Amino acid sequence: MEILATIWFVLIVVLWIGYMFLDGFDLGVGMMMPFLSRSERGRRVLLNSIGPVWDGNEVWLITAAGAMFAAFPHWYASLFSALYIPLTLCLLGLIFRAVSIEYRGKGHTQAWKSFWTWAMAVGSAVTAFCIGAMLAMTTTGLPLNGHGDIVGGPFAWVSWPALLGGLGGIGFTLVHGLVFLGLKTQGEIRARAQRWAARAMLPAAIPFVIWFALSVTHRTWLIVPVLIGLITLITAFFAVRAGAEKRAFVLHGIYLLTGLGSVFAGAYPNVLPSTLDAANSLTVATASSSDYTLTVMLIVTVVILPVIIGYQIFSYRMFLGRIAETHIPEAHKVPVAIRS
Repeated sequence: MEILATIWFVLIVVLWIGYMFLDGFDLGVGMMMPFLSRSERGRRVLLNSIGPVWDGNEVWLITAAGAMFAAFPHWYASLFSALYIPLTLCLLGLIFRAVSIEYRGKGHTQAWKSFWTWAMAVGSAVTAFCIGAMLAMTTTGLPLNGHGDIVGGPFAWVSWPALLGGLGGIGFTLVHGLVFLGLKTQGEIRARAQRWAARAMLPAAIPFVIWFALSVTHRTWLIVPVLIGLITLITAFFAVRAGAEKRAFVLHGIYLLTGLGSVFAGAYPNVLPSTLDAANSLTVATASSSDYTLTVMLIVTVVILPVIIGYQIFSYRMFLGRIAETHIPEAHKVPVAIRS
């Protein structure tokens, strides 16, 4: 039944929004590593703010991609093969970010720390750009033929929607990370994050706002959630300026929810439109797995997803307090004899 495919389409959209909301602030903090603080303790505050949660947040990315593969194999095959280059860059960015978190404290020279600081910043920026570009491509379309294959070579995806989504991904995660740091830290880093978030929030939102507004051209009723998103964005801006970090963080997430929700609602029933011929577009009906597969997956999801959400809530509650430079101990060197 198409209703099962529609349910899974909605679930996958929720998973992508969840990933952008949760791992988005991790990426933003990573991008800010070389700039928000010049001191080693300050940069360790940034690392410790996301240390307990960043790897758990990445579960949403794996789950979203896995759900696409299982529920909509034709969507997954066409999208991931067409975007092979940007998604490979995305994986490299994720690898550099993860390795930098683990390796940065293993060396003690300035060159070592500087290399991994910049590796985390660049890896986070590349990941945010590629994820944003991918989400834009899956809603605005790719040059697909009747077999679901891309036409025009490996760089056929390069277009203004890809650039718009990529810049929007960087802008959203950057501001989301700054708002999170205002919520999570104390002292000068908190004050600086608040100032930078207030300055960057509205300009950084321009690419996403344009992308969200394009969804209205498909269904005029979508102007309501898009306007709600704009109102929450402006309200989040004033909340940041007032120092209400928790309210700003939640409102910034609602802006993402309403915006991305509008974009995918505007694309429905297409999961991957074709820019060559509308008849070549992949829809929830033509790209989905069998009803049996979708039913089994739905049952498993109903059982497992609450466990995952419950664990993440527990994790966030355990590390709820703010972090300041005074909480960071002096770095210690491991003797060469022990390291060898």
